[in-house]
Amino acid sequence: MALDDKRPSVYPTLRYADADAAIAFLTDAFGLTLGEVSRGPDGTVKHAELGWGNGVIMLGTRSDPPGPFDGGPVTLYLAVEDPDAHHDRAVAAGAEIVMPLTDQPYGSREYAATDTEGNSWSFGTYQPELP
Repeated sequence: MALDDKRPSVYPTLRYADADAAIAFLTDAFGLTLGEVSRGPDGTVKHAELGWGNGVIMLGTRSDPPGPFDGGPVTLYLAVEDPDAHHDRAVAAGAEIVMPLTDQPYGSREYAATDTEGNSWSFGTYQPELP
């Protein structure tokens, strides 16, 4: 099957002990958009998709015992148009800022915060080109 070049081809995937809490935090604090959510018979999130610009981040609930996809924590970088406003939204929602707004020598303005389970999320204006 041919890939659709109008869709992303990289999908970061995270696992959380409490995927519902993570979804609430990521949509509230960081502004990701909730898409599909699939739940297991016990009601836990098996698969969820959160949109960001032209990308998608997938997440689900950690397995017990941990499975091969239950690694972490991870670091993600997401491009934003207005890092100052985005930072203020995250702070207002209670995000822990681990790197304050910083003007980088390569021209990006960015900051970093952690989510409910210790993953690092960096937001800034840097957008590298595809190689």
